[in-house]
Amino acid sequence: MTTGTVDNPQANADNGHLLDQFREDVLHVQSTLTGMPVFWVRRESLVDILAHLKQVPAPFSMLYDLSAVDERLRSHRDGLPASDFTVFYHLLSVERNEDLMLKVALDESDLRVPTVTGVFANASWYEREVWDLFGIHVEGHPHLARILMPPTWEGHPLRKDYPARATEFDPYTLTVEGQGEEQEAMRFEPEAWGMQRERDGAEFMFLNLGPNHPSAHGAFRIVLQLDGEEVVDCVPDIGYHHRGAEKMAERQSWHSFIPYTDRIDYTGGVMNNLPYVLAVEKLAGIEVPDRVKTIRVMMAEMFRITSHLLFLGTYLQDLGAMSPVFYTFSDRQRGYEVIEGITGFRMHPAWYRIGGVAQDLPRGWEKLVQGFLDWMPPRLREYEKAMMENALVRERTRHVAAFNTAEALEWGVTGPNLRATGCNFDLRKQRPYSGYEHFDFEVPLAQNGDVFDRGQLRIDEMRQSLRIIQQCVDHMPTGDYKADHPLTTPPPRERMLQHIETLITHFLQVSWGPVLKPQESLQMVEATKGINSYYLTSDGNTMSYRTRIRTPSFPHLQQIPAVMRGGFVPDLIAHLGSIDFVMADVDR
Repeated sequence: MTTGTVDNPQANADNGHLLDQFREDVLHVQSTLTGMPVFWVRRESLVDILAHLKQVPAPFSMLYDLSAVDERLRSHRDGLPASDFTVFYHLLSVERNEDLMLKVALDESDLRVPTVTGVFANASWYEREVWDLFGIHVEGHPHLARILMPPTWEGHPLRKDYPARATEFDPYTLTVEGQGEEQEAMRFEPEAWGMQRERDGAEFMFLNLGPNHPSAHGAFRIVLQLDGEEVVDCVPDIGYHHRGAEKMAERQSWHSFIPYTDRIDYTGGVMNNLPYVLAVEKLAGIEVPDRVKTIRVMMAEMFRITSHLLFLGTYLQDLGAMSPVFYTFSDRQRGYEVIEGITGFRMHPAWYRIGGVAQDLPRGWEKLVQGFLDWMPPRLREYEKAMMENALVRERTRHVAAFNTAEALEWGVTGPNLRATGCNFDLRKQRPYSGYEHFDFEVPLAQNGDVFDRGQLRIDEMRQSLRIIQQCVDHMPTGDYKADHPLTTPPPRERMLQHIETLITHFLQVSWGPVLKPQESLQMVEATKGINSYYLTSDGNTMSYRTRIRTPSFPHLQQIPAVMRGGFVPDLIAHLGSIDFVMADVDR
């Protein structure tokens, strides 16, 4: 066993003893900027180690993320075990408020890992993604099939030898025969999913909900196995919205990838920029001024409110209430007027920068923001009186599609959907970032984990966001809107005109982009729909070698069958509305 220095000494000290009985199976301890210990382990012991970590006191009860890296073109791997492909397992412990990562090194001639679905139920979709995008076989997986790419797709897109641009492919053509093959590939075969076609002589109905259905909230398909109105089982089918964001990151400079992050959770705006720029700043060693931190918090919370307003209107629309969506959209418009007044854009400002923000706050911003802060509180109370206290809404949502904290952690549920079960875990409090430790706010909780609680909780969260924004208005620090660092945003124009070295640096940054030292970093944030994170690998280049985007909506949809078996179709529609997902956040 070889060891290295981990950047979080406390985590290393606390967690190192957890693998004492597997000392011979730990090949290396990697030093990173991820904020957690990273252990390379033997493939043969992987399942046993994960099972052990899930059972220890204060267990690592959530498989937060699982993905892979094609290491074949990576130049800087000093001291790391030989590996053509690496599969990593990111574990999270709510009890410990700590993370831990396991890595398995694979040779190109032997690309296989054992399934860990017997330990963590939510590993299923992640393992299918590893097979789909990297071609790594997962032995023992209950249904190893493509998940983001079509069933007929050839190749594995996140391999380094797979093209990153459409211009590198032949022109796309689709013949009548080819169209038939594609349609046939989409045919649902119940037996392949362990389903029966009939019971006691009566046939089940198999119904496609989506991929074009208003209650599916995007290009999302669920195949339902129905006995009358009862949902016997269901199979979520994703990938219709996949755009290859992680692949795009391999060909964009560190700066130029920022606009792509806006399109992940496209209702979250700059909230998507935040984990990415924070992770890059870790790699670059940039510390931003307090004014930057506060501006980022203010705008992120503005987008939390606009996202939750969109959720609230469509959530109630799914329950049959037609009026609320018009009210929430009118208030959302008021929010976008503030966002546009500050950033110049509405839904996708791409406004955060590495080391700061695009420009300073405009004159009169305080009055603009304060007007919104004065408007919203009575509106939220009106929403509660007219909607959440409505007898029909309560009848449709109370004790419907409920799950507890243990089930939420098993499926990787985070954010409001986790806190609706009573679990007090909010990264803004547990692991403050961007100055959140300086703000006075509460973390709303519920107890039942049902459709009603998930709706009410987001109203309560909007109140706390307003509270945070008010503190930003009252206590906005003075100073610059970007760090004085050569790898950050362009320097002031007057300095470029006076200093040739500054002008040269600016030219290189704009034309090539900054060069970051080889290292790995990770940043998690409490985004609008749950925990969102960027895990970045730099190979000493002007762009990322590997960008892993972990989104909250992906595991939330995987949980649907476990919640809905034995429920009814109207309850499924209510549950879909209460999850708060967008398909770009699922498919990336």
